Amino acid sequence: MAVELGLEEPGTLLRARSAQRIGISEEDIHGLRIARRSVDARRRGRTHDLRFVYHVDLDLDPVVARSAALAKALKSGRAREIESQVLFEVSEVDPMWRRRRVVIVGAGPAGLYAAWTLATNGVAVDLIDRGPALRKRGRAVARFTATRELDPENNLLFGEGGAGTYSDGKLYTRTQHPLAGPILQTLIDAGADPEIAFDARAHIGTDRLHRILPRLRRRLEEMGVRFHFETRLEGLVRSEASTVSALRTSAGEFPCDGVILGLGHSARDTLRSLAEEGLILEAKPFQIGLRIEHPQALIDEGRYGPGADLERLGHAYYSLVAKSTPETSAVHSFCMCPGGQIVAAVAQPGMLCTNGMSNSRHSSPFANSGLVVSVGPGVFGDGVFAGVEFQEGLETAFFEAGGGDYTVPAQRVKDFLKGRASSSFGRSSYKMGLAEVRIDELLPARMTASLRGALRRFDKQIPGYAGEEGLLVGVESRSSGPLRIPRDRETRLAPGFANLWPVGEGAGFSGGIMSAAIDGARSAWALLGHRESK
Repeated sequence: MAVELGLEEPGTLLRARSAQRIGISEEDIHGLRIARRSVDARRRGRTHDLRFVYHVDLDLDPVVARSAALAKALKSGRAREIESQVLFEVSEVDPMWRRRRVVIVGAGPAGLYAAWTLATNGVAVDLIDRGPALRKRGRAVARFTATRELDPENNLLFGEGGAGTYSDGKLYTRTQHPLAGPILQTLIDAGADPEIAFDARAHIGTDRLHRILPRLRRRLEEMGVRFHFETRLEGLVRSEASTVSALRTSAGEFPCDGVILGLGHSARDTLRSLAEEGLILEAKPFQIGLRIEHPQALIDEGRYGPGADLERLGHAYYSLVAKSTPETSAVHSFCMCPGGQIVAAVAQPGMLCTNGMSNSRHSSPFANSGLVVSVGPGVFGDGVFAGVEFQEGLETAFFEAGGGDYTVPAQRVKDFLKGRASSSFGRSSYKMGLAEVRIDELLPARMTASLRGALRRFDKQIPGYAGEEGLLVGVESRSSGPLRIPRDRETRLAPGFANLWPVGEGAGFSGGIMSAAIDGARSAWALLGHRESK
């Protein structure tokens, strides 16, 4: 149920406001839990009437649960019944799995929470990842920024925590599933701010993730999970056509009774090799575009109005959408980072892709976000890997346009709109330098037209968005993956395999930390023989 409070109103009013909204007595509420909290920053006329919106879960007196007042609130949509929170444990585990071993590929959120679910239910797990553990990974990322020398196996994309480790730990998702609560609780137990359990824009921060992920790993090791970093999957060993009996890796063979494949969206070489071994892959639409950066103060004032209490509100974020027209494609903002920085999220030499991240305190003076357009076969062509080749072509073009040393092509928003080169730039959060490039000419013409239309629209929503202080850099090419590994809707098995479960972003079934974590846990449930209620 949604309840509004003014910025100055105390949280102690939630119980009374909730009772009033349903039409019951405050004493009839036995318990109250904040399920979600957000800031309503919409303008009302010319003013910003800021308020907090709370979605609360109520434990009601049994008599009230059968009352006409509650029935009326449920019918009107002011309230709704919620499912009981689930647990990772399942009661009907197929007993054979307690005598067998599963290998999980990928230490991103899908792999980690598949491992958590299996280990909780008594299954032996080996978890492999081509990248290193976090401490070594952090040193390599710092070295890359300082020297521009890329390690293809040790970077912002591969290693403990997956690509999300360097995308600041955003936890908000449109995926609704009862597993979200237990997953968030494991992060809180490992040191995350308890507010992630209800903050609508929940965010851990790259700095805190570097403390939380090793704690999660230690807990998993206590549960029996064996981690094998710097171990790249190279192929499948089959005892028969549909059954994988071992994985070939850079560290030798790993015997297994089942495989959960959580590769992530950037393991292009591994996906190509697995396709040659018979794993079915399909091309799918994906998003591609640019990164846009502004002073955070411009975004704060545009969303909250002048003089807003940032101590209470936190820095402003935005989620913007421009619908398609006959001449343009739809554009939306993606992975908006208040108080963040732009980074080069790359694993392949000779290519450049940008992403955004921020620390827990949002301490940078800059705000950045992806601005992306959906593309499909009509843009990138036919063939399973045509989308990958389209990505790689743009990433190569941007790398070369920037000078071939991870200097990023950049163009002021006003110059992008007018189709001219930028003669100078202000400050930017990107640490490896900006190159004056006609980004509008590097992108496909329809994509440029779409972004121009969206920028003009977004400027009406946030004054100054398309003005003097806006900066575009690129390319932003990995907000989603161009491939999907199809799977059975109930068993979640890959076609042609009796014991291989594809999960997460690399398999085309999620788009962020929480949705990937939920997907991995649900596939682990399917492996165990647990069937979810419809």
